[in-house]
Amino acid sequence: MNTNKNLGIWLDHSSAFLIDMNPGVKMHAIRSEFDFDVQDTAIRKNENLMHNKRQQMQEAYYKEIGAAILKYDQVLLFGPTNARDELNNFLEKDSHYKDIKIDVEPADKMSDPDKYAFVEKHFEKK
Repeated sequence: MNTNKNLGIWLDHSSAFLIDMNPGVKMHAIRSEFDFDVQDTAIRKNENLMHNKRQQMQEAYYKEIGAAILKYDQVLLFGPTNARDELNNFLEKDSHYKDIKIDVEPADKMSDPDKYAFVEKHFEKK
């Protein structure tokens, strides 16, 4: 019987959907603060400012997701952009995540039931 605590995360650069695969499956979202309005305001002031603002907000977004990951043994990062790889690289630099098995897979945009099925299928193979 599988006693690992498993988490699937579908993400792009604007939002992450965390799918807790433990009894009483739960899904919740984390949203990046770097949205179109922030980008528009920053670019009007200075392109360099926009780039710095984006980096700071992206790091805060990844830290928030990382904090949620700490409660799990196995994590699947998947989604349609390279945000999944960026998050994985961010986590690899931090020793807090060394004992968590993290898999990374590409995936298209999906409905919530498709996300759940994708994560369920991934962890069934383990």
